[in-house]
Amino acid sequence: MKIKLSQGELKRQRDALRQYERYLPTLQLKKQQLQLEILHQQGVLKGMKNALSLKMKAAEEWSGLLIEAPGIREWLLPKNIVTGRKNVAGVDLPVFVQVEFEPAEYDLFQTPPWVDRGLEELREMISVLEEIRVYEKGISILNHELRITTQRVNLFEKVKIPEAKEAIRLIKIHLGDQMTNAVGRSKIAKKKIEAANAEEVAM
Repeated sequence: MKIKLSQGELKRQRDALRQYERYLPTLQLKKQQLQLEILHQQGVLKGMKNALSLKMKAAEEWSGLLIEAPGIREWLLPKNIVTGRKNVAGVDLPVFVQVEFEPAEYDLFQTPPWVDRGLEELREMISVLEEIRVYEKGISILNHELRITTQRVNLFEKVKIPEAKEAIRLIKIHLGDQMTNAVGRSKIAKKKIEAANAEEVAM
């Protein structure tokens, strides 16, 4: 690290150190908020996956009846996945709102009576699947932001702040030495002047 051993550089390094020390707590707080949000979302995600797994297991009992309503697959295709946004620790995250499906149009007399309930159950499962995808995307965004924030915290804690402190220490030593030398030189000069004056008086 090459630094100028001057008064101006000392001021610049002190200003930089103040800035780093003021900014670091904000970064540390952001890191903590991101970690908490990731843990929270991972907990929610785990609960949703478990609930979906139970639903799918229960659906195995009647899913074989699907062959009685071959058109049902078309009514299960999502037309649109509606999402919103929320801000966590300065990070924009997607929020699941709902899945929109095409209206199911079928003859009530020619379609088995279980289709209504089965269609509702299957659409619910698809909605949960889409919500899981949105949560996974959000967690991925949070993890990326956490990596960047952690790198910045480490940069400030382990590089920038120690570098600035070391620079200040070196400059202070140099300026102190200069001052000591200057005082020493002025004392020598003073003695020489006094000696010269004394000689003049003696003459």
